Amino acid sequence: MGTGGSLKPHMLDWPAEKKYEVRAKQGWPAPFVEVRIVKDGAVAPWDGETPGELEVRGPWVAGSYYDAPDQAKRWSEDGWFRTGDIATLDAEGYIRLVDRAKDLVKSGGEWISSVDLENTLMAHPAVKEACVVGLPHPKWQERPLAAVVLRDGASATEHELREFLGKSFASWQVPDAFVFVEAIPRTSVGKFKKLALREQFAGWKWKT
Repeated sequence: MGTGGSLKPHMLDWPAEKKYEVRAKQGWPAPFVEVRIVKDGAVAPWDGETPGELEVRGPWVAGSYYDAPDQAKRWSEDGWFRTGDIATLDAEGYIRLVDRAKDLVKSGGEWISSVDLENTLMAHPAVKEACVVGLPHPKWQERPLAAVVLRDGASATEHELREFLGKSFASWQVPDAFVFVEAIPRTSVGKFKKLALREQFAGWKWKT
């Protein structure tokens, strides 16, 4: 469907930091493509804060997949394509992708973005790579676990990383556990293979 990443004319006089914040988003939809954010069965507001599944429709957005068994799950009754991406929409119409729906951590009725946690962790000077997955929890449905690869010669403790994340996230969003690993499994195209990581730590026992 394509997106546009340019600033709108009235934004040209904005401070550089605010301009960068907008440019870091995925942009707004191409002409004739409609977008909406849906959370818990309702259309979410364009406030730049409320995350939900990104749904799209338009003249060149597919209306079906050939012989696909899950078609009913991928399109709404009124013809919107469910992308599987979790995003926000701001008042200007700019899309910001938050995570894939399958990779969100569902904890106590709230969503936690694994991508946001990963990006912040990898901003720590000692962290080379970080991958966050949700694991089953007896009380909260899921809680996040962070697998961390440290840079050569660098060191960091779980307490240090938890405090680092605490500057940007609420306490309930911060992973309950950190594991230090030599490498994170990847797909053939280089993306984190989160399914393999979930399988690796499937028997994880949370501290109570």
